[in-house]
Amino acid sequence: MIELVLSGDVKAFEPLVTPYRKSILNLAYRLSQDLEDAKEISQDTLLRAFRYLRTYDRKRSFKNWLLQILVNVWRNYQKKRAETESLGEFLPQSMEGNPAEKHLQSEIRAQLLGCVDGLSPREREVFLLRDIEDRSIKETAQMLRSSPLSVRVHLSSARKKIRERIKEKLPHLLEGHQ
Repeated sequence: MIELVLSGDVKAFEPLVTPYRKSILNLAYRLSQDLEDAKEISQDTLLRAFRYLRTYDRKRSFKNWLLQILVNVWRNYQKKRAETESLGEFLPQSMEGNPAEKHLQSEIRAQLLGCVDGLSPREREVFLLRDIEDRSIKETAQMLRSSPLSVRVHLSSARKKIRERIKEKLPHLLEGHQ
């Protein structure tokens, strides 16, 4: 497919990226916490992928290459915005249960998200890619163009901050998990 696109068959790009559209939009949403921003970031990611397809190293995962572009697009997007962006919704929201359970679940969700707010941009990126997107340390380092050691340090710091905030704000969630 890549060869077809590079040889001028522009229509071959769509089937090439279709399997990754959902992952791209999900990560963009988690990073931006806004659906419209996520759509814009996703679109810009795909445009850049098309523009720079010649630079793709076929030894690497195509999905990881796309996610690396997305992270770079998000960083640029963040720089353009004056306000600080927060993580976004990454915890699954179950729609099962009665209204009281849904309300409690919604409150816990908001409190957990509050525990993740305040991470540095690098900690947020590492946390999302490693713990939420389930990327390896090596893949995360490649996507963020940093060393595996740096990824480990930032991940450790992010996890520590999150645990401390959970301990402060939601100690009842830790009962039985210590």
